[in-house]
Amino acid sequence: MKKLDNISKDRFQALVMKAVDGDLSESEKSTFETLIAQNPIYKKEWEEFKKLKEVTDKVQLYEPTQEEWDMYWNNVYNRLERGLAWLLLSFGTLLILGFATYKFIEEFYLSPNIPLIITIGITAVFSGLFALTLSIIREKLHIRKTDPYKEVQR
Repeated sequence: MKKLDNISKDRFQALVMKAVDGDLSESEKSTFETLIAQNPIYKKEWEEFKKLKEVTDKVQLYEPTQEEWDMYWNNVYNRLERGLAWLLLSFGTLLILGFATYKFIEEFYLSPNIPLIITIGITAVFSGLFALTLSIIREKLHIRKTDPYKEVQR
């Protein structure tokens, strides 16, 4: 009997989540209504979920105005904090990439088991990706310097 109750409760919990979202099929809706009618605890739980759904539907997140964002970014502490975070993220990423590159060279390029053609091919792929990345960075920096509309805000 206890196992049947657990199955019924698990089924009810799955159905109540679908009911809150309005995703019940006709057969699920029938099962759900039967479970609510047969068990007052389920009915009470369903009423609480409906109230919770009403409250959460009314909640709206505050969106700062452009003026508030401008004031935020004019604060030296905020700019310093964001800059420091980017610096630490970049430094950590470079350390990890450097170590991964070292291990890759140690395990792959120095391995006598890897055919020369594979080594040359992978070197070409990575060289091409590196050159493409540098080209994109160079282009973005050039555009940033020469963009006549960089001071225009949307």
